[in-house]
Amino acid sequence: MASDSWKMTWQPMIDAIGRDFDERPAVFVADRIERGAVRRWLEPLEFDCALHYDPEVARAYGYADVVVPTSALPTFALEPMWNPGDVLFAGAARDEQPLKSAVSGIRCEMEPPTTGYFATDIDIEYLLPVAVGDRLVKRGARLVACEPKETKVGRGAFITWQSELINERFEVVARTCTTIFRYNPHSQS
Repeated sequence: MASDSWKMTWQPMIDAIGRDFDERPAVFVADRIERGAVRRWLEPLEFDCALHYDPEVARAYGYADVVVPTSALPTFALEPMWNPGDVLFAGAARDEQPLKSAVSGIRCEMEPPTTGYFATDIDIEYLLPVAVGDRLVKRGARLVACEPKETKVGRGAFITWQSELINERFEVVARTCTTIFRYNPHSQS
C-alpha cells in the first residue's frame, strides 16, 4: 500500500534486531552512590525499611552498607544529563526536545529521521543488591524490537533496547528493556 510506504523506512532497523549498537567501553558515572542521595530517594516515597537507611541493620543482614532500593538503580546508572556549560535545549518551542538525554535511548544510523520521542515502558530484572559507595554504569544497547506504528501523535516506531547495569566489579546487577517511541508528529492543521 502506498499509504504504508513510510513503514518501509524502518526495515533496516527491523533487520538489525539482535545487534548490540553500544560499542563504547564501560565508563562509570562520576559519582558514587551516597547515603544522602538514597535518603532523598526514600523521602517522597516514605519508604521505611531500615536496610535502606541504617548501615548497622544492613551490615547485620550481610550487606556492605545501606542497600540502594532497586527502583533507584537506573537513576544511579545514568550518565550525567547536564554539565556546566552544556546547552540542553536549542529553542524554546512547545514540546522542544533536548539536544541530548541519557533517557532518550541510543540513536543509530539505520533509523529514519524523527523529531519526537518518548519512553513508553521499561522492564527491569534485578539480579544483585547495590550498596552505598558503589558506582554503576549502563552498558549495551541490544535492539530487541522495532515496530512501526501510526498513533494519534504521529508516525514512527516503538524501539526496544536491552541494556545491563554493572557495578565496578563488572557484575551485572540488573538487566533493562526500554521501549522508546520515535516519531514525526502529525502536522498541526
